[in-house]
Amino acid sequence: MPSSHYQQFLAEATIPDPSADHPLGPDCLYGLYVSWASLHGLRPKPDQAFRAGMHRCGVDVHDCRLHMTGPAAADYILYSYPAVA
Repeated sequence: MPSSHYQQFLAEATIPDPSADHPLGPDCLYGLYVSWASLHGLRPKPDQAFRAGMHRCGVDVHDCRLHMTGPAAADYILYSYPAVA
């Protein structure tokens, strides 16, 4: 069971892909986190706090090798690319 909301975010909204050619960058990862937090009725932490939380979880936001998944991914994509909807 995740012990922090950052770990819960990682478990619910990302999937690891060590061989990924195009993993999430820092801005996309934070945007996905904002979508995830919104869907859970949480106020997202500021970017600096998010990056520190990711560091504590062992995630390098500049080389995370993660892809988005789940409802937060759909929310993020729809709000990032409104022409798709």
